[in-house]
Order: sequence, then structure tokens, then C-alpha cells
Amino acid sequence: MSVVLIHPAPDSGWAGQRLDGVLKHALAGREARTVRRAEELSGLEGQRLLLALPLGDTGVNLEYMRMLARLRKEPGLLRGCTGGLIVDGAGELYTKSAAAEGALALNMAGCALVGRPLVEGTGSLSNFAVQARNLGTELMGAYRHAARELADQVEGFAFPKRELPQVLVLHASSHHTSNTIALWSQVQAMLGNRCAVHEIGLRNGTLSDCSGCPYTMCLHFGEQGGCFYGGVMRDEVYPAVRAADALVLLCPNYNDALSANLTAFINRLTALFRQTRFYDKAVFAIVVSGYSGGDTVARQVISAMNMNKSFYLPRNFALIETANDPGQALALPGIQGRLEGFAQNILDTLCL
Repeated sequence: MSVVLIHPAPDSGWAGQRLDGVLKHALAGREARTVRRAEELSGLEGQRLLLALPLGDTGVNLEYMRMLARLRKEPGLLRGCTGGLIVDGAGELYTKSAAAEGALALNMAGCALVGRPLVEGTGSLSNFAVQARNLGTELMGAYRHAARELADQVEGFAFPKRELPQVLVLHASSHHTSNTIALWSQVQAMLGNRCAVHEIGLRNGTLSDCSGCPYTMCLHFGEQGGCFYGGVMRDEVYPAVRAADALVLLCPNYNDALSANLTAFINRLTALFRQTRFYDKAVFAIVVSGYSGGDTVARQVISAMNMNKSFYLPRNFALIETANDPGQALALPGIQGRLEGFAQNILDTLCL
């Protein structure tokens, strides 16, 4: 198996030179071909992709902007691909936001992303301080090591499928008025008996947010399968996450952000993450905005669950709709076809 390197030319020589060295190490001994321009993105269906993005001080790469435009215009351009990202910046800003934007565009064009698909090099590389200490190397050595590991993961990872996959649905909404729950109810019916579905509601103050325990304390409770603050997370959510093959997050747009309880769930998931990784668990989302901004919430799910917590991101992971009044989502033009496509994507991802 080989890797296709999507590597838009940098707008400044500095960013390109450092990233070139990292890529040389990551791809050593590996068959790879390079795509440098937007018009070269054709014919990549089913390939393993590594997007290597050099950013200047402004966080802008003009050739990448042309690639981004094409990815957004052609939803099936990367159908069947699996990928990861390396984003190299000249400063301390913009690398993560550029990565989240790129990840969503790749995904909506049909590309799945491995768990923890981002290797991010800020200008100072100070974000590699902990990894460098753990590896006994310098910052650049940790950067190169991470890029090599990502290339290995992109080239070799295959998501495991099940006879009867376990699907955990998490929400913090009312069944009577929620458009997100109304959409999910339709999707669940379309899944039939091919998945075992478990739903947990996180409402009415039942979930305390993470209080930022010291690392060693969080690690200790995580190794025991719990959390210092206990409650529904320890007693119900942690066991359900362990058993699940996929999570479906129902995400109404609250002020262009995830709801407080879903955010608390993600924060509290850290204790469990200390002692396990979620590469073989997928995350899906249904995002409904009253007016606009569904892509903002989808990028937050990618950043938190895929990039940070290591969940696998299937292609077209999110159903993103705009509806305000209760019941409006189910009356949207073409919604039945989109629901059927979303349900089929879940089945195709999870089921043997």
C-alpha cells in the first residue's frame, strides 16, 4: 500500500523547508506520490492520503485555498480515502484552526480520518515539549517521530467491522421539541436490527464538568475505570463508551458551540482516555442549527473527538442541517434522502 502526499506549495520558503525535512523522515522507505495543485486532486478515490500543509505567519496558503474550494465543491472527490494531516506553522497561531477546517473539508469530500490524524508543528515546536521529554529527544526529533507514526497509521489502518455493532447515542435535548432527536429517530429506524443502540441523555444537571484534576490524580482514577467526580459519567457513560463500537452525538447548535453538557462529557472523557485509546471506535454527529453555523459545531466535534480523543472519523461523519422551530427539520426539502444516506453510511462503516 502507498500514500498520496497532498502538499500545496508554501507561500514562504521557511515553512516549506522545515516541513520538507519532516516529510522526508516520515515517508522514508515508503512509496508515495505528491499532489501539489488543486487540479491534481482528481482520481484519488480509495487512496491513503496525507495532507501536508505549510502555513506562513498569516496562517494562509494560497494554493491550499484553491484545494479547499475544490474539496467543498465536489462532495465525492475523495470517496473511499483514508487520511491524516500535518500542519506546519511559522508562528504559534492558526495551525489547529486550519487543521480543523481542512479535516472537515476532506471528510465531506468522502475521506475518513484515522484517530488522532493531526501532527501539528507550531513555530516554536513547544507543543512537542512533553513528547520530546518522553522520547528523550529534542523538539524536532519528537516532531519527526510523530509524523512517521501518523504516516504508518494512515497507510495501514483498517476500521474493524462487527456482526452486531454497538452504537451509543448521547444527547442533552428534550424528546418533545428537539430537531436533532427527531432526525436521529428516523435514522435509528432505518438502521433496523443491524445495530444495537443504547441512548443516554445528559440533562438537568446530571453531569458535572471536568474540574481539571492534576494529571497523576486523573490517571489514577482513569486506571480504576472511573473519575474523582463520579456520577453518571463513571456509573453509566464510561461503561457504555467502553462497550460501544461507535458514538453518535446529537448536537444542536448553541451559540455556535456544542451544548454545555456535551462539552462536559468530552472534558470528562479525559479520565477514561488516560488508560485507553479509541482508534477502533467511530464517531458520528447530527448537527442542527437554528440559523447558521453547523460547520462550526462539526469542526468542534472533529477537534475534540477525532483529533484529541482519537475516535475514528468515518467519511461524511456528520448530518448537518438548519432548522429552528420544533418539527421543522423533518420537513426540510430532500431530508428523507439525506437521512437514508446518513443511516447507510453508519451501516457501511460498522457492519460486516
